Amino acid sequence: MTHYFFHIRNRHGRIEDLEGSDFDTLQAALAEARLSAREILADDLRKGRMDEARLFEIEDVGGRTVARLPFSDVLD
Repeated sequence: MTHYFFHIRNRHGRIEDLEGSDFDTLQAALAEARLSAREILADDLRKGRMDEARLFEIEDVGGRTVARLPFSDVLD
């Protein structure tokens, strides 16, 4: 298992994920990031706002960015 952190970058800076989560593969972490981005965007819509300019910066325990997932990539 690898521990990954899902930081959210927006126009104003970065929101740090201080806990992180364990995943068997990077692909599994990316699948979770996609699901989370959809949930965040759905919550935004319910509140009458939308900011697609955010993205997840996924880091490993060494602080290396291993993937980036723009929220706009999860919209159909």
